[in-house]
Amino acid sequence: MEALRGYNASASNVDSTVFFLSGVPGLEIFHVWISIPFCSMFTIAILGNTLLLYVIKTDATLHKPMFSFLSMLASIDLVLSLTTMPKTLCIFWFRAREISLDACLVQMFFLHTFVIMESTVLLAMAFDRYVAICQPLRYNTILTRSLIVKFGLMTLARGVLLVSPLPFLLRWLPYCGSHIISHCFCEHMALVRLACCSTRFNNIYGIIVALLVVFLDLTFIGLSYAKILRTVFSLASKEEQLKAFGTCISHLCAILVFYTPAILSSIIHRFGHHIAPHIHILLTNSYLLFPPMMNPIIYGVKTKQIRDRVLHLFHRKSF
Repeated sequence: MEALRGYNASASNVDSTVFFLSGVPGLEIFHVWISIPFCSMFTIAILGNTLLLYVIKTDATLHKPMFSFLSMLASIDLVLSLTTMPKTLCIFWFRAREISLDACLVQMFFLHTFVIMESTVLLAMAFDRYVAICQPLRYNTILTRSLIVKFGLMTLARGVLLVSPLPFLLRWLPYCGSHIISHCFCEHMALVRLACCSTRFNNIYGIIVALLVVFLDLTFIGLSYAKILRTVFSLASKEEQLKAFGTCISHLCAILVFYTPAILSSIIHRFGHHIAPHIHILLTNSYLLFPPMMNPIIYGVKTKQIRDRVLHLFHRKSF
């Protein structure tokens, strides 16, 4: 806290475009210890998603729509991890809290863009499971390579178009008070709180984007699984039902891992004013770290083709 007071006292003496990231407020003396699980999850996320991309790229039998979507998910997870964790670890290890406004806005842009893209890809994977179970004979004719490429471009365009206004809106806000961002990285609402003018438009736009992404994506995912369940329960035998629904387990786990901490973080941010700030900060970090770490594990364990390929790869390396 003394360090933060020092930064606060010097805020008026620095350029108005320089900010300071606090890390985890109230737990500054534990930053080195907190960095251990953070660094471990970051390492697992980088290695796991890189391995996943390598396996899918080098195995021709995995060049299918489902694994194309999985490649998109792994790529997005890599970017998300690399967007926030290097700076966070620098704060924990070297107390490198300073960040320029432009760098902050770039980090915020990549962070929110790729979070939206991950939600969109999870929606696409729900559609993939719907077609595979409800329209199996038309799977290859519906999910063509050109459709997947178009969807990938649409996913990128959706994220970029929804987030692009935010840096411009934030760039022109006056920041005449404290320049301490109570977070480990730059995100929209953390910057909005530092502005010394009306931020109603920023708040409304942020809420609209969040509702558009979370509400629409979860609604269509729910509709896809409603149709999947209806088809599964219409199958003749219990064995066929379990086999069909078993192909969805990995995707359902990925949905829970992504949306559960995101929704909890949003609820705490909007209504949990009595909750200690470090709880919200840690939850937000877990929301950005946990899915990239868990997705390769989930799909590596539950997807037989990937599991067999990884085991074969390590078996070959050991001889």
